[in-house]
Amino acid sequence: MTKLKVEHLDFSIDKTQILKAIDLNIQKGEFVGLVGPNGCGKSTLLKNIYRIYQPDHGKIYLGGQLVDQVNDKAFAKKMAVMVQENTVEFDLTVIDMVMLGRYAHKRLLQDSSEKDRAIAEKYLDEVGLKGYEERSFLSLSGGEKQRVLLARALSQEAELIVLDEPTNHLDIKYQYQIMNILKRQDMTVFTSVHDLNIAALYCDRIVVLKKGKLVKIGTPEEVITPEMIRYLYGIDSEVHMSETTGRPQIQFLPNFDL
Repeated sequence: MTKLKVEHLDFSIDKTQILKAIDLNIQKGEFVGLVGPNGCGKSTLLKNIYRIYQPDHGKIYLGGQLVDQVNDKAFAKKMAVMVQENTVEFDLTVIDMVMLGRYAHKRLLQDSSEKDRAIAEKYLDEVGLKGYEERSFLSLSGGEKQRVLLARALSQEAELIVLDEPTNHLDIKYQYQIMNILKRQDMTVFTSVHDLNIAALYCDRIVVLKKGKLVKIGTPEEVITPEMIRYLYGIDSEVHMSETTGRPQIQFLPNFDL
């Protein structure tokens, strides 16, 4: 079953074309990564999908329904979003921050229920922050904040979660911890990924962008090759299959001419 479908999507900013004829399908239950060099259009594509931007041409379907025909509350039940720009100007307790994810499941002006709190606590426990409920969100470390925001997105209990480089600027421990949490969920995941080794380890399929064009879609074995890495990033590498994970593992090679 196709969960997310993008058909021939074009998008421009100030008459400069950013995305060109993007076509992709993501099936229910897949964990799909989006990779490519900085400025290739990854975040822009995701913003079109979660309706921050409106495509110039093309269509986006969520569960077979055009996304621009879904009202906000219904959309929040179908898609949860976690973005890079997580600057929060106001302070809340951790539990209140997570319970914001329950918006889609409430009627107008309805207070949070015991069920909402139980779900929020469940996902705080899932991200390893049980006992943090009454802590100030702004007092947390960067990795802790990311995990709280992931718990908020998960608490929406949506069918699909879209993430824009959720591990960016995090220590290695938290990068893998967040990807492990996502991998455990019974949901469809579409996430941009900065680290190719992380993409190779966790993704069922990888979508490759360069200069706003879709270059390739395939399994990690099909996509993560020295030729593709050289084409995307201009750097030499060796790729071998890990005996432990059975997944491609990249070793980048020094190039003093860069």
